[in-house]
This record gives sequence, structure tokens and C-alpha cells, in this order.
Amino acid sequence: MYPPAVDLDLAPEHLLLRDTVRDFMLGEVAPEIDEHERARRFPRPIVDKLGVMGWLGIPFPEDEGGAGLDTLAYAIAVEEIGRVWGSLGLIVAAHTSLGCGPLHQSGSAEQKARYLVPMAEGRTIGAYGLTEPGAGSDSGGTRTTARFEDGPDGGSWVLDGGKRFITNAGQAGTYIITARTGTRPGAAGAEGDGGAEISAFIVPAETPGFSVGRLEEKMGLHASATGELIFEGARVPAANLLGERGEGFRIALRTLDGGRISIGALAVGLAQAALDAAIPYAQTRQQFGRPIGSFQGVAFMIADMATEIEAARQLVWRAAWLKDQGRDYGLAAAQAKLFASEVSARATNAAIQVHGGYGYIEEYKVERYLRDAKLTEIGEGTSQIQRLVIARKILDLRVV
Repeated sequence: MYPPAVDLDLAPEHLLLRDTVRDFMLGEVAPEIDEHERARRFPRPIVDKLGVMGWLGIPFPEDEGGAGLDTLAYAIAVEEIGRVWGSLGLIVAAHTSLGCGPLHQSGSAEQKARYLVPMAEGRTIGAYGLTEPGAGSDSGGTRTTARFEDGPDGGSWVLDGGKRFITNAGQAGTYIITARTGTRPGAAGAEGDGGAEISAFIVPAETPGFSVGRLEEKMGLHASATGELIFEGARVPAANLLGERGEGFRIALRTLDGGRISIGALAVGLAQAALDAAIPYAQTRQQFGRPIGSFQGVAFMIADMATEIEAARQLVWRAAWLKDQGRDYGLAAAQAKLFASEVSARATNAAIQVHGGYGYIEEYKVERYLRDAKLTEIGEGTSQIQRLVIARKILDLRVV
């Protein structure tokens, strides 16, 4: 007797969410995209609408302010948002995975009630501050410091330093920040091994001594905010330490694992948008008296795009499913993010090639898809870092 067949169909609730997000994005959001992109304006009213609909807390329990759905539902939603507007997809991904994620994983009951609930309900936007001017993939190179000072009500932590390339900078109401709090303990009798002890902190936007520096002018994703965070004696209560002291690096790794699923989903959405544009163009654009899609050179590009996009989607969904099952999903998330982001780069580039000269002008949206897709090969760890993560897990060796 054969075991039950694997069911690869989406559940009814996933199909409903996918169709609802798709209809909203096409009907209410799409007409406003060009205006926001040209003005490089953060779409706050639209983000607020997503919050009202419960789409800024999709994978979190209802008692934490979320929609009570799963990671697969979240990945589907990010894909559908990114399929229409990459900037909005990134805003949602950074808020949910990087802003809310650490609080869901490591926050105390009090921290969740005070900070996570309003974020998951969409009343406050979240952001995550890990990257620094001199510390990107090398998060152990963090130079932002936090020193503890005794005082009334349990004392406080004082932060000094800066963060760079932070998504939702200047728009978030709550930031999760990593900082050095000392050095890691060494062998018995030693003061330390010289490595940085990294801790995580919850920093409300109104914290004295905290400010947002310059906002970046980016290649793509123009309606999302990416900027610099500055800490000059920024003081937060001792209760704003997230998790245990020295746990910040571990929190960062878990956060990035989850974030890679959402960036993979965003990459799939952008790639699908490129395919959606290339198919009708190849069917209707005439050259030499026939549709260009009838020529093998163009037809094969379309075939490769469709095949790779579907493979990338399945990798992303598998990583999300493993996370929902409570299983180790780190390897799957890295593989999904690596493959999906590189597929997105190839597919968006191919869509421009299919469009020829028209693909290079702004009237046709495929040039925007290509610019937006590039970020997916960088954010949440570059493609090279993903390969290191994958190789180390497979080989069980220190690959450098």
C-alpha cells in the first residue's frame, strides 16, 4: 500500500489570501505607484491600509496582535505585494520579519504587549538596525556600543554609534538595535576571548539621543525609506534589553533566517511581474510579419523564466513550510533566498531583452523590476554569504 500522496495544492485560506491581496494591489494600489516612485515618497496611507486589513502581522498569533496565520501565508502575501510594487513589498517584509520577528521570538510578555502588539496590528511600523558603515555581513564587527548605568527603576542602557542602510528608517516607531555590551567570556580565569558580546535592544523612535540621519538615494525601490540611524547617548530602560545580555548575535541569526524567506518571496514576486509583462508583449509585438514569441530565441527566454520562477517559488514555500512545522529551516531559507534572488535578476533582465528598446524606457515597467530586483541579491545577506551559509551546513566545515 502506497503512503498518501504529497498535496502540493494551497489550502483554501491561502488561496483566499492570495486572491484578496492580488485584487487589492491591482485595484487600489497600482494606480498610485508611479506617483510615489517618481517622488521617492513613502506610501504611508497605503501602509496604514495594510495594517487595518491585518497584513502587517500575518504570521503572528492573535494574542500578539497578529492575524494568526502562518509563514506560508506571509510568503504568499509578500510575493503578491512585490508582484505589483517592490517598494511596498520590501516595507512589509522589513517590518514583519525584521521589526516584529525578533520581538515575537525573544520578547518577554511585557515587551510583546507594549511593542509587538501595536506593530503587528499595523499601528506602528518596525525596523531592524544591524548593518553599520563598517559592519555588513560581519555583524560581529558591530561598533555601536551600549553601556549599563545603574539608576532608579532598574537602571538604563546608553547607546552610542550608528547604523546604515536601515529599511523603514524615519518611518518606524520601534527599532530593534544590536550593540556591543562587552566581550565574550573566555576560558576559566580569563577576562574574555576578545570577541564582541552583542546584545539587542528595543529603541522607540522618540528616545532622546536617537535620530535618523540621511536617507539614501537608491538604484531602485524608490518609495521605500532606507537611511542612517544615529545614537548619541541614547538612553533606554533596562527593561528594553531584548532577550538575555549577549544574545543579540543569536537573535540576529534567527531574524535573518526568517527574513530570507520574505526576501525570497519578494524576489519571486518581482520575477513574476517581469514574466507577466513579457508574455503579452511576446504574443503581440510583430517583427518580420509574425509575433516575436514565435521565434525560438524569444520563446526559450520565456520558457526559462517561467520554469525558474516556479522552482524559486517552491523553494520559498518549502522554507516557509519547514518553519511552520517547527523544523530546522535555516538551510532551506538560504537556498530559497539565493536561488530566488538570482532568478529575479535573470528574469527581470530577460524581460527587458524581450521588450527590446521599449524595455529600457520608463513607460514600460520592466526597467523598474530590474532595478528593484537587484536589492534581493544583497539584503539579508548577499548571494556570496548565502553560499557560505549553505556550504557550511552541508559540509559541516568552516568554509572561508
